[in-house]
Amino acid sequence: MRHVTILGSTGSVGKNALDIIALHKDKFGVIALTAGDNIDLLEKQIRATAPKVVAVADERAAVKLHRRIKNSQPGLQILSGSGGIKDAAALAESDFVLSAIVGSAGLMPTLSAIRSGKIVGLANKESLVMAGSILINEAREKSAVILPVDSEHSAIFQCIAGHRRSDVEKIILTASGGPFANVDKKNLSAITPKQALRHPRWKMGKKITIDSATLMNKGFEIIEAHHLFGLPAERIDVLVHTESIVHSIVEFNDRSCIAQLSVPDMKGPIAYALMYPERLDNAVQRLDLAKIGVLSFKKPDIGRFPCLSYAYRALEAGGTMPAVLNAANEVAVEAFLSGRAGFTDIPVIIKKVMDMHKVESATELDVILEADKWARKKAERLLSR
Repeated sequence: MRHVTILGSTGSVGKNALDIIALHKDKFGVIALTAGDNIDLLEKQIRATAPKVVAVADERAAVKLHRRIKNSQPGLQILSGSGGIKDAAALAESDFVLSAIVGSAGLMPTLSAIRSGKIVGLANKESLVMAGSILINEAREKSAVILPVDSEHSAIFQCIAGHRRSDVEKIILTASGGPFANVDKKNLSAITPKQALRHPRWKMGKKITIDSATLMNKGFEIIEAHHLFGLPAERIDVLVHTESIVHSIVEFNDRSCIAQLSVPDMKGPIAYALMYPERLDNAVQRLDLAKIGVLSFKKPDIGRFPCLSYAYRALEAGGTMPAVLNAANEVAVEAFLSGRAGFTDIPVIIKKVMDMHKVESATELDVILEADKWARKKAERLLSR
C-alpha cells in the first residue's frame, strides 16, 4: 500500500486524487491533507479518509476546524500556518507526496517533501519555475523522485520511458489555446473574468484557468519541461491543439515521434503518478478516435498571447528572472480576477516588471524569494497607477 500526503487537497488536482484513492482503498492510504482555508470541504475529506495529520494555512481556519472535529476525530493532529504545511509535507509515515498547492505558496512545502526523500507527484509547476535548479539538485542529493503530474509533462515522461535521453531531439507541448484561441486581438481587452474562467476542455482552479487563457500556463510548462527533462529553450516547442487529445509529443534524433493520447481528464496523469511504475485499470474513459475524427494543430499566435514569449525570455535570461515572471503574473492575475485590471493588462504588467529587473544568480533560495518579493511590489505599484 502506498501512503499518501496531498498538499492542496481542496483544489481540483487534490479532489481528483481523492476520487481515485476512494476507488482503490486497497492500494492507497491517506496520511495527511493540507488546505488553505476551505475547511468545509476539508472536514468532509477528513471524515472520508481518516488521515493522521491535517494542516491548514489559515491559522484562524485551523482553530475553527479543530472546534468542529475535536470530538469525532480525537487522534487527528491539526497543524497550521506555512510551517504546518511544510511539516505535513515531510511526515515520515508518508512515502508519496502530491504537491498540488497553487502558485508560489507550493514552493517551500514541495522543497520540504523533496528534502525528506519522498516520491513527489508534482502538480505545482510554479515551484520549478521559481527554483527549478535548486529542486532538481536537492532531489538528486536526497534520492527523492519527482514524477510530473501536469498532463503535458506526464505525457513526455511516458513517451521517453525506455528510451535514451540522449536520443531526444525535441519536446512539443500541446496547448488547448484556452477559451480565446479564435478571438480577435482587438476584442481581448473587453474580456471579463467570468468569460476567462470558461475553459473549453479542462475543469481547473481559477488561477490556472486564467493562465491557460493568456497562455502563461504553457509558458510555465516550457520552463518546467526544461528542468524536468534537461532540454534548452530552443528544443521545446508549443502547438495549439484544441481537441486536447494529444497531450505532448517527443521527437527523437531519427525524426520519429512518439505522442501520448487520452481523453482530457486529469485523473489520468494523477493516477499514473500515484501508482507509478504500475498503472491503474480504467483510470479514464476509453479514447474513441473514430468518434473524434480530426485532430488539429497550429502554431500559437504570439502577437495575441505574448505571455508565451515572456516565458521563453525568462528561461533564456535564467537566474532570478523566472521567479520574477511568476510573481508578476500572480499579482496581475489576482488583479484581473478582482476587477482591478483588464485581461490585456496581465501581459503588460508582466513585461514592465521583467524590463525593470536586474537578473541575479539563483543558486540560493533566499535570493529567489527576495526577487519574488521585489517583483510583487513592482507589479502592485504599476497596478496602483
